[in-house]
Amino acid sequence: MIGRSREGPIRRNTTYSLHKSRIAIAIAIGISFGCVFAFLFPHGIFTSASQNISKSNAQVVPTPCKTSERLKMLKAEFVAASDENAELKKQVRELTEKVRLAEQGKDHARQQVLVLGEQHKAGPFGTVKGLRTNPTVLPDESLNPRLVRILEKVAVQREVIVAVANSNVKETLQVWFTSIKRVAITNYVVVALDDKIAQFCESNDVPVYRRDPDELIDSIGKTGGNHAVSGLKFRILREFVLLGYSVLLSDIDIVYLQNPFNFLYRDSDVESMTDGHNNMTAYGFDDVFDEPAMGWARYAHTMRIWVYNSGFFYIRPTMPSIELLDRVAARLSRENAWDQAVFNEELFFPSHPGYDGLHASRRTMDFYLFMNSKVLFKTVRKDANLSKLKPVIIHVNYHPDKLPRMQAVVEFYVHGKQDALEHFPDGSDW
Repeated sequence: MIGRSREGPIRRNTTYSLHKSRIAIAIAIGISFGCVFAFLFPHGIFTSASQNISKSNAQVVPTPCKTSERLKMLKAEFVAASDENAELKKQVRELTEKVRLAEQGKDHARQQVLVLGEQHKAGPFGTVKGLRTNPTVLPDESLNPRLVRILEKVAVQREVIVAVANSNVKETLQVWFTSIKRVAITNYVVVALDDKIAQFCESNDVPVYRRDPDELIDSIGKTGGNHAVSGLKFRILREFVLLGYSVLLSDIDIVYLQNPFNFLYRDSDVESMTDGHNNMTAYGFDDVFDEPAMGWARYAHTMRIWVYNSGFFYIRPTMPSIELLDRVAARLSRENAWDQAVFNEELFFPSHPGYDGLHASRRTMDFYLFMNSKVLFKTVRKDANLSKLKPVIIHVNYHPDKLPRMQAVVEFYVHGKQDALEHFPDGSDW
């Protein structure tokens, strides 16, 4: 017990001394750090930071004059960027169109390579036949989504009758679509060249397509006559064909007596009615040209055919078909020419030095089924047997008094009035 009481005070004194030493060391360290900070930051830490912030703020705040100039600069930069962006978008659209055309061309070339590259062994005599039908193009529905929606509702097996009309031909157009409805044709559409004819079609429950504004087409469509309007159809047809649809182009001076789609062959790029009036003129003949001055060689043989009618033809969505439409439309835009003459020249002129002919296949329609008005009034109505035939369509293309003759055709073939055609002359009065 005595030993423990002596040991306690010694330990307490030692602990107390160590405690005092630690306090002294801490104080010394604090003083040292204080001296260092006093030396490095004579104005204090927070004062320096505040001064730096104040200086930076003083530099940021601009004068009203500098703000206005800066806004003008920003606006000018924005306008320049917008213009550049618009130009870039235009270039992108152009490049996209070029790529699309290149893809179409590549697809066509690939098809040709597949066909031409594959070798065939010729068969026995009289059994060999060449290729006649070109492959259809790859449809590009992005070109005209609005027209696509119309055709999806109207077309049957991607085929459609198309007519182009303005307000100058309202009465004729009514006879046209009335005859179409009478024979239960549903896949047809009128391309309206003005608002009045569009409203007229809508009020009569006729499928109609009013094109987007086009300065050239709208100016002709509103005031142009038959030939001027007829020349526009090749540009308009291109829109339908590029979408992958086969089109039966129809003038409106036509009376439908049967459904024409039941009588098409569909084995050619173009299948057209003829202006010919018999087998020779419609389907071709050897015409001998006589030049007596040549003596022994006085007789020169020529091949002749009466022209295709550009007011009624069936065209498939193929590369040659599109090339035909482009060629005719381009020539009509720079020449004062008749569209039917240009249409036939591009179809029939062969390749020769300085000119590459169109490689399009073609078929002539039966001239008794797809009848022109010369055949009807000059021959058929006077023949008891021929007058009993029922044509598919009758095109009043040879006569200027279109409306009364169309009405007479309806009376004769639809209502059975046997003398409805008698009082008309073979030709016109002038």
